[in-house]
Amino acid sequence: MKKFFFSIAWLAAALCIQAQERIEPIPFGDFETWTVRYIKESGILGGKVKTQYFPAPTDTIWTNTVYQYGQFGNWWSTSNAYAKVAGIEKASGSVRPEARTDERGGICCRMDCRVDGITALGIIDLNVFVAGSIFTGATNEPVTQREAHDPYSVLDVGVPFTGHPIALMLDYKAVIENSDVITFAKAVAKPKYLKGHDEAEFYVFLQQRWEDAEGNIHARRVGTAYERVSQTVPEWENDHRIDIHWGDIRQMPGYQDYMGLNCKAFKARNSQGRMVTIQEEGYSINEPTHIIIMLTSGKYEAFVGHEGNSLWIDNIRLVYKD
Repeated sequence: MKKFFFSIAWLAAALCIQAQERIEPIPFGDFETWTVRYIKESGILGGKVKTQYFPAPTDTIWTNTVYQYGQFGNWWSTSNAYAKVAGIEKASGSVRPEARTDERGGICCRMDCRVDGITALGIIDLNVFVAGSIFTGATNEPVTQREAHDPYSVLDVGVPFTGHPIALMLDYKAVIENSDVITFAKAVAKPKYLKGHDEAEFYVFLQQRWEDAEGNIHARRVGTAYERVSQTVPEWENDHRIDIHWGDIRQMPGYQDYMGLNCKAFKARNSQGRMVTIQEEGYSINEPTHIIIMLTSGKYEAFVGHEGNSLWIDNIRLVYKD
């Protein structure tokens, strides 16, 4: 009910500024409905039933089956994944729904950085660091042995998009560990501890993509929005806005190398069904063909980060200039 009144208030505010801007919600970006999947892990891992959540229409999946992304106009995938390695089935889950307790109420999305312990036959104890994330695109399941060592190889990142937004808007709060030590754990018995400070990230990449005769995917960066959350934000910051900069961003105030071309080793499925690297080859102000939105509780590559970082997000929207 609270979220209903928030929607009315938000609509009224939007009408007041409609002459200047238009705010459009992203499908399932209000996190009011979720699909739940129950995965029974293999007996060698203890045979427990693990619960996974996906921002999507309300539904329940009771079997160990791959999730079909992109249904019902849904843009979102998550870091929750189902793996089947050498016949052994395993589930991971670092993204889940949580009730908001502020005046807006309703349900939000919670993402956690944590170490996932794996015990086989009660003897082999392995640890894997996982960071909670949601992104536009799909995860190719089940994750196999080869792909488990490179999680980015299963992420089909970005969805078709031809709009011209000027900002990303969302509600968020965060817990960021006040530490200069990060954890590295990649299916090892004992994690390693390294120097570093982990942060949450929000970013948007608008791309113009094309495919060559060999099936390689090329892209030019059309628009960029990027922000890191370096400290704890204990209370909800509602209607937080991150401006999208069009064209070449290298001269814009605050530019950092991690915002630039090929800063992420993202892949996409080509027309032949193969996963290939998206090769960003320059900047452009032409029409975009795809949008990447990534919201994550950790900035580092896979298996590295602050155990204990958490990020809550809600009401994801795109802002347009009328």
